[in-house]
Amino acid sequence: MTTAYVHGYTERESRRLSDQAQTLAELLHTGTAPRQGARVLEAGCGTGAQTPYLLEAEPTAHITAVDVSRDSLERARERLDGHPDEERVAFVHADLFDLPFAAGSFDHVFVCFVLEHLAAPVAALATLRHLLRPGGTITAIEGDHASALFHPRSAHAEEAIAALVRVQADAGGDALIGRRLQPLLEKAGFSDVAVEPRTVYADATRPELVQGFVRETFVPMVESARGAALRAGITTPERWRAGIADLEATAADGGTFHYTFFRAGATNPTTAAAQDRNSRT
Repeated sequence: MTTAYVHGYTERESRRLSDQAQTLAELLHTGTAPRQGARVLEAGCGTGAQTPYLLEAEPTAHITAVDVSRDSLERARERLDGHPDEERVAFVHADLFDLPFAAGSFDHVFVCFVLEHLAAPVAALATLRHLLRPGGTITAIEGDHASALFHPRSAHAEEAIAALVRVQADAGGDALIGRRLQPLLEKAGFSDVAVEPRTVYADATRPELVQGFVRETFVPMVESARGAALRAGITTPERWRAGIADLEATAADGGTFHYTFFRAGATNPTTAAAQDRNSRT
């Protein structure tokens, strides 16, 4: 799989993913209930931050959680250790482009914050569609870092975010991919594609989002690109420190922060002719 996870596999990143999942659970998972007894593929499960919420979405679903990182899978297993429904989850180490499952093995695919790290997102989606039964469904969720709007406005903070976008692009990914979900899914052969924005807005009246999203999710995500941004000469240590400080200021009294995620749902067509027609569009 051509991919590079630019945020790294540190303990801090694992905590960030957990904080993000907990803070955004309702926003991201509302409407993601597969049918009773569904066979669900969680593609790119990482450290399993989203897996417990998939278990809650449908109490009879069976989840196959796949990731290319053995270390992440081990953390995912540890996260579910002792969970009352852990037996409904099977963890599999595999490359997203070379998954060990037969065509039509699943009723639903859940892919969250994965496509942004792939150099070939359409090919990845086509692979996942192949594993869905005819009429099976997919939920794809991605962000778009250009949707970050904040007060106080800061050129240094905007530069730090742009540096992360550049680092991800240099690694073969796309930190702005949320805006492309609809055409990507159609090119991969899906039908009935429907995308909706889901917005996070934080200010002093929403302290849980100020803490959980701004301080514990977004700022650490940007910070994770520091080393790569400096090595590439995209920024300087002084400008970087100023950018992070100004991002942190948006979580202080009088600050505000806005970000948009994009959640897409789509269907695997029930006939081969429809699949071929979609794939050519």
